[in-house]
Amino acid sequence: MADLLGVAVLGAGHMGADHIRRLDQVVSGARVAAVADPDVERAKDAVAGLAGVTVHTDPEAALDAPGVSAVLVASPGPAHEEALLAAFARGLPVLCEKPMVPDSAGALRVVEAEARLGRRLAQIGFMRRYDSEYRRLKSLLDEGSLGRPLMLHCTHRNVSSPAGFTSAMLVDSSVSHEIDAARWLLGQELTAVTVLRPASSSGAPEGLADPQFVLLESEGGVLVDVEVFVNCGFGYQVRCEAVCEAGSARIGDEHTMVVTARGSAAEEVAQDYLVRFAGAYDREVRAWVDATRRGEVTGPGAWDGYAASVVAEAGVGSLETGGRVRVELAPRPALYGR
Repeated sequence: MADLLGVAVLGAGHMGADHIRRLDQVVSGARVAAVADPDVERAKDAVAGLAGVTVHTDPEAALDAPGVSAVLVASPGPAHEEALLAAFARGLPVLCEKPMVPDSAGALRVVEAEARLGRRLAQIGFMRRYDSEYRRLKSLLDEGSLGRPLMLHCTHRNVSSPAGFTSAMLVDSSVSHEIDAARWLLGQELTAVTVLRPASSSGAPEGLADPQFVLLESEGGVLVDVEVFVNCGFGYQVRCEAVCEAGSARIGDEHTMVVTARGSAAEEVAQDYLVRFAGAYDREVRAWVDATRRGEVTGPGAWDGYAASVVAEAGVGSLETGGRVRVELAPRPALYGR
């Protein structure tokens, strides 16, 4: 046990519980040392059967628990800034689920706090960078055989939205993944956002603007369109097509079991992001644990979390005004390179 990376998991909900299972059953070299959640019974259920885990309602108590040497933040977005700053104050490396911090001002405070430390401690949970299909697309674009990228066409659909989901959250929660994926695939910052609102689906809760059409512009002149539809009713679908000067490449077409019977064929459609991106989450956490044990921080960092928050905030502004909103980033600290 002493040789394993002791991880404090903050948040024991849907995502946190899955990461607890992953650290215990899938990823080698780490163990869950502590968990914190306002619902102590939920936390106890999430770690049932795990030895040597302390359970807390206060996140900072979990960070200070015996055996903790790293942090995984899976609590709701508004709690992330406080958790990240507490981890920084203790010198603890941290993997934080997206959004790093929902508002750009808070996200910038995190970037500035880490920059003052002079070393990276945070990796942000944009797990699509670890998905096998996204990685193949990134390699293809970087290799350049298809020429310069001109457009990305993206689709992001969920079966249904959770209770309390707002119109703004389609942009700052759901589309935040496409925002980071576009920045990463293109190697470019995004400079403007326009959000269009078609007629809302009859399947959407009262007052929810769903679906939405998000148009992102990059500094290199690439246009990225995202259809986000969080109450489609039939499945969880994420697709991306890169259209380049000399060809195109598309990912996200499900290659799952097809059942043919009684004169028809039916293909399975994933119903949940934890199913669709199970392999990506596994690779992400495994890479984080391995790097942390080496004393390194790899993967998307605090600057990526900040940039995504700024773009998403601009998108929410466009949703509210109906106009094009420019993205204004603060100067990039030297810690994060270019």
